[in-house]
Amino acid sequence: MIERHALPNVITVGRIALAPVVAVLLFIPTFTARIIAFVLFLVAAFSDLWDGYLARKHGWISDFGKLVDPLADKLLLVLTFLPFYILSHGGSPHGRFVAIPELPLWVLLVVLGRELLITVIRSYAAQRGLIIPAGKSGKLKAVFQNIFIGTAIAWLAALSLALNRGWTGLPAWRAWTWLHGFVFVTSLVIAVALTVYSLVVYLVEWRKLLRAL
Repeated sequence: MIERHALPNVITVGRIALAPVVAVLLFIPTFTARIIAFVLFLVAAFSDLWDGYLARKHGWISDFGKLVDPLADKLLLVLTFLPFYILSHGGSPHGRFVAIPELPLWVLLVVLGRELLITVIRSYAAQRGLIIPAGKSGKLKAVFQNIFIGTAIAWLAALSLALNRGWTGLPAWRAWTWLHGFVFVTSLVIAVALTVYSLVVYLVEWRKLLRAL
């Protein structure tokens, strides 16, 4: 039986298990597969808020959670952004995004490069007995990244439905495309800006910790 104090960590592990399932479903060009991916992504994203809430409310914060929770978030990020990039550059109409048909390589490098650098720093810090929890800017960055990811998955699901049923020429689809495109681009711009900003903040905090040793 699971000890109650371990519940946040169990939720985190569950989020890790969901990430590859979401990635696989994205490559299936049907509405059903992609809407399931959307639902599973929402479960994973909101579970991040839930395990954090439980840990803080009941004092169930652990070094394991501080290290593995950010890694779970990074895995979900990698296993959505990589499929987005591959699908949008794959040549299939089922993989092209709204407003920005192909996800730019520089966006992928900025988003994933930031996570790789932070992971390396966290690992180095852990070896020196330092645990660096996520700051407010990092959490805000994660929120907008999740909004973008959810918007992108919802678009891919709707796109597959429209293509498979021949709806892409309908006025309603054009209106949906405009609305979704606005949310898609806005969330992506904010997410990328916060990705860079949160990295700068993290590096400053890391430097302060090193000076304090």
